[in-house]
Amino acid sequence: MDWQLDGLPLHPLIVHLVTVAFPTASLLVLVGAFWPALRRRLGIITPLIALVSLIAVPLATSSGESLEERVGGSALLETHTELGDTLLPWAIAVFVVAVAQWAWQHWVLTPEEQRPRPAVRGSARLIVGALLIVLAMGTSIGGIVTTVRIGHSGAEAVWSDSSEG
Repeated sequence: MDWQLDGLPLHPLIVHLVTVAFPTASLLVLVGAFWPALRRRLGIITPLIALVSLIAVPLATSSGESLEERVGGSALLETHTELGDTLLPWAIAVFVVAVAQWAWQHWVLTPEEQRPRPAVRGSARLIVGALLIVLAMGTSIGGIVTTVRIGHSGAEAVWSDSSEG
């Protein structure tokens, strides 16, 4: 696929989508883990933002590989490309946790739910709740740190003196 629009590479546009959607989803998952009222108010929005970022990450990777072929390689660009390949597992994890949080809130915790809920007793409720908090923290923080590292390496690749890399 030709990742250009009127001769301009699409990679920077797609990357901006990732750099907005993925940290937003990660932060909503993280904050929602500790603030159930916000998680309840947001409802399906958090998993939908996580889904958008999950779709955008492979598009950014593919468009970046296409751009790399056009501009030629450097050590800095290679570092950026290698780091870029590490974001998809984080995006999958954040999406899974976002869906799990939503499902937990929607089917188990929400009092206004009309259909019968599964019987989740005290200790199971605590264990699942604690597990969701730990997963939210790990996936969100890890994903955001990875995003920052990828972005930093991309900025270095673009803005450094080409004789350095």
